[in-house]
Amino acid sequence: MLWQPEIPQKYRDACPAELARLIAARRCELGQRLMILGHHYQQDEVIQHADFVGDSLKLSQIAAAESPKRATEFIVFCGVHFMAETADVLTEPEVKVILPDLGAGCSMADMAAYEDAVDAWSFITAAVRGEKSRVIPVTYVNSSAAIKAFVGMNGGACCTSSNAKQVFDWALAGGDQPKARGEKIKVFFLPDQHLGRNTAHARGIITEIDAQKSKKAAQTVVWDPKKEHGGVSAEVIRLVDVILWAGHCSVHKLFRAEHVDAIRQRKDGTKVLVHPECCQEVVDASDLIGSTEFIIQTINAAKSGSAFAVGTEVHLVARLARVAAERGVSVEMLSGCQCLCTTMYRIDQPHLAWVLDGLVAGKIVNEIRVHEKARAGARLALERMLTNVATKRLALVD
Repeated sequence: MLWQPEIPQKYRDACPAELARLIAARRCELGQRLMILGHHYQQDEVIQHADFVGDSLKLSQIAAAESPKRATEFIVFCGVHFMAETADVLTEPEVKVILPDLGAGCSMADMAAYEDAVDAWSFITAAVRGEKSRVIPVTYVNSSAAIKAFVGMNGGACCTSSNAKQVFDWALAGGDQPKARGEKIKVFFLPDQHLGRNTAHARGIITEIDAQKSKKAAQTVVWDPKKEHGGVSAEVIRLVDVILWAGHCSVHKLFRAEHVDAIRQRKDGTKVLVHPECCQEVVDASDLIGSTEFIIQTINAAKSGSAFAVGTEVHLVARLARVAAERGVSVEMLSGCQCLCTTMYRIDQPHLAWVLDGLVAGKIVNEIRVHEKARAGARLALERMLTNVATKRLALVD
């Protein structure tokens, strides 16, 4: 997480209505030169100012497509750091991407440092050297530009939670270099072990969780960068099919199997709908699993009388619940705990007003600029995914 200096107190002291008026006025002054992107997890007071609302990759793609049409000079990304990085990678260099609060990071993305990934790669590839094996890295789009660059430069690709299964298939088939006869492909998945594990399980790969319930050997293993050699032996690396980075989403980790059990005990027909960043025990026990966009579409398409307990970020669930209630659809949080993306919550109207005041005055603050070398590698990882989208119609939403 980067350090964010304190903004002037006048923004802190202003009431929400006053800030909303100020932001609206600055948007009018900047016109098409400005584009505000709002992630689904944002607070309502921020979302009201967004030109576009969506998931991280979708918003970055919108920025890349729309900024030339609108002659956009400034993109204010109301999300977290890795999202602003992706927008910078996909847009033209002259477009300035701004993050209202530099402290709005992502704990999951921060769990995978570039240097640690390089060390892991050295050990893993050395473990299979001399065998007819190849390792292909895959990173969730919820990762830093440095990790995307690492993956791109080592023959791998990005994925979203919607297309992780297809990207897994692409990797297991050899990626850009078709799998040779008798060759064994291993996937090195960063940074979310749960999305990686759930995707492997859905592809029939025996995970550690599956192995606990059967006498079969696990085909997945967790690489913990805090331990020497990831806490894994070279022999284990040679035996498994998938190496999972020991990362997780701090929000989705809060949902547990007992929360699903509590819904089941009510016997009222409530469907459990969760994001695949939840742990496998939760995913296996749920009725429906899918990306943020899948969750939104499922609830929006539900008939009156339907009921859902949803395992994802609280701001999104609360917003969905308000709209769904008007159609007679019940939506509640799967867990009673405050499942809040605290870093996303750092983006607020005071910070948004502050950066827009700066732009009107000719001052750019909190610009996010990815180094050219990292930009090239990250774009390569994204383009491999996008190429597969074009040829195989992979889902793009997160």
